[in-house]
Amino acid sequence: MKVLITRKLPRVAIDLLLKNNIAVQVHDSDEPIKFRELVRYGKDADGILSLLTDRIDEKIINRLEKCKVIANYAVGYNNINTKAAKAKNIIVTNTPDILTDATADLTLALLLSVCRRVIESEMFTRSNKFTGWQPELFLGIELKGKTLGVVGAGRIGRAVAKRAAAFGMNIIYFNKSKKTEFELELNAQKVSLTKLIKKSDFVSLHLPLNSETQNLINSEKLELLKPNAVIINTARGEIIDENYLIAMLKKKRIFGAGFDVYQNEPKVNKQLLKLNNVVLLPHIGSATFEARSAMAELAAKNIINVLKGLPPITPVEL
Repeated sequence: MKVLITRKLPRVAIDLLLKNNIAVQVHDSDEPIKFRELVRYGKDADGILSLLTDRIDEKIINRLEKCKVIANYAVGYNNINTKAAKAKNIIVTNTPDILTDATADLTLALLLSVCRRVIESEMFTRSNKFTGWQPELFLGIELKGKTLGVVGAGRIGRAVAKRAAAFGMNIIYFNKSKKTEFELELNAQKVSLTKLIKKSDFVSLHLPLNSETQNLINSEKLELLKPNAVIINTARGEIIDENYLIAMLKKKRIFGAGFDVYQNEPKVNKQLLKLNNVVLLPHIGSATFEARSAMAELAAKNIINVLKGLPPITPVEL
């Protein structure tokens, strides 16, 4: 049996596969695998360990002659045509829960960085412009007593809310289903998306990307934000109308925004680079030693189970 790993990953994944007598072909590069290479090496692979940067569409799936499982090294799997995979009886898995804490931590880091103007202040100091304490130098926003609106109360959204509550924030959330335990634990209130955006001082996005969520936070929704609002996106760039948000940020229509994901990732809109009321990160939500290693281990275990005829640990619904 053979597995294609489409990018350099923590060694634990390779070691686990080899230990189970599964040959490994690694695209040993920091760059995404190209279409031709994915087809060439994936054609006779029994399994593929893929990344979000790998677009595994119907054209590629139809060329996978032996593949039984595609294990995505991520929670999201919008890079995979799951309908085409199902048609070929290919199981798709992901790595949920493992990166919950890492992403929740980063969300709070982004929120704090925007509210307290950390990047601006740091660059100011590095530029040797700091001449002494001033009463109105880089004034920001405190978190205590403010309302956080969590859009998507899945594992990550709830973990963010729990951290926010520790800062003394009030929690409201938008979600398809009611989260009773979550409400009782944090005194959180389920509201409509419109009400959430109107009432929130800070809005944090935690939804998967699909046909329902694409451009969910459109121009009409963005216009509902408070003048001092902050919006944070650690989910997927396409969930928000990025161009309209940039226009609002340029006009100082809201206080600021934090981005870990982008609409045309890995390309970052050049207008964002010119703004000082944003914090821009290179999609590092799960970038901790602990999370990335655990993700690699789970992806490998999913492949091993499927190739041994056992149920996958974390299958996605196809």
